[in-house]
Amino acid sequence: MITYKEKTLSNGLTVLANRDPESKMAAVNLLYRVGAVNEDPEHTGFAHLFEHLMFRGTRRVPDFDFPVQRACGESNAFTSNDYTDYYIVLPKDNIDTALWLEADRLTGLDIHEQGLETEKSVVVEEYNQRFVNQPYGDHWLLLRSLVYRHHPYRWSAIGLTPDHVRNATMEQVRSFYERYYVPANAILSVSADMEAERVFDLAEQWFGDIPSGVRPMDMIPQEPPQTETRRLEVERNVPADQVTLAFLMGSRAEREFFLCDYLTDVLAGGFSSRLYEILIKQKQIFSSVNAFISGDVHSNMFVVTGRLAPNVTVAQAEEAVWEELERLKTETIGLNESEKVKNKFEANTLFGELNVMNKAMNLGFYKMLGDTELINREIEIFRSIDPSEIVEMARKNFVPERCSTLVIKSRP
Repeated sequence: MITYKEKTLSNGLTVLANRDPESKMAAVNLLYRVGAVNEDPEHTGFAHLFEHLMFRGTRRVPDFDFPVQRACGESNAFTSNDYTDYYIVLPKDNIDTALWLEADRLTGLDIHEQGLETEKSVVVEEYNQRFVNQPYGDHWLLLRSLVYRHHPYRWSAIGLTPDHVRNATMEQVRSFYERYYVPANAILSVSADMEAERVFDLAEQWFGDIPSGVRPMDMIPQEPPQTETRRLEVERNVPADQVTLAFLMGSRAEREFFLCDYLTDVLAGGFSSRLYEILIKQKQIFSSVNAFISGDVHSNMFVVTGRLAPNVTVAQAEEAVWEELERLKTETIGLNESEKVKNKFEANTLFGELNVMNKAMNLGFYKMLGDTELINREIEIFRSIDPSEIVEMARKNFVPERCSTLVIKSRP
């Protein structure tokens, strides 16, 4: 269980503090409620671009990493479709360094033409390396655009096209920074061997004088229920054909999310899972197979994907996957199989709570989600899943009219 206290500063900054008496380290996590969902369809990739720009230095600290390293710490960040997260882990006695640096780049980021052009080039190259120059690299881009027609999830966090970042103007970039990088749009979470009141005092000291700004309340288009079968087949220079089936599911906070999470482990959670045992070892349909959920805040994707074994047709592979999905509608998952999945989830959750960085990061995420206490209820929710719920969920969702199928064929 992760204990925490919460306070909101007068400028709107939310602060969460977890005391960990077992650690000599401190984790400072700053989450901004801005991701791909907040972007204009004609100007995507800006949230990810800012993940890079925020390490370019400020007017007072030209090299962000140097003070972190002098304080014996390390820092990093990531961008999702729903938010951008920055974190620093360092010895507890040096926590002021982390808070000072985060407060400084919240207000004084040095955005100039040369630095902007450099980071734009880095992001464009990252796009090419991840999605253009890798086998199956554009799989995720193709799948998102197939499943989502209205929601901003139809593009990846790195953007819809590299041209949007490449053509970004200084005015657009500064406007994005001023709109989303404000205390009212941020969540500061700290895990360390430190009293919560001390954390709140430090937050007030370093962030309290920063003007609040206005938390943006962007209108995000919702994705309507899918009512027709969707299919896309493409040819690429890949070593084997790949088949992916995706189904639109509920949001991250809904019970359906946990049912789907549970089911992905039943299907693909290790060498004893169903898809591995049946579709790889027994039937030899696939050389590799996986099942997962996208984990987004709004509507999620439940995905089953596999690369075909030699001499297996796409039709045979799809039929084999559908057979396993159909089984879920008629056969209740056994007690031993269910307990194995639940025990694995509980062990992974408890193991994650040993790390100050994980605790600080998760506190920020669940606060952003709108239910901080969910961080301590997830094991209970997982334990409460009845296999009969999976049968009901499978019957409702695993039907052709709710399925989007992406086939990537190996080019002759």
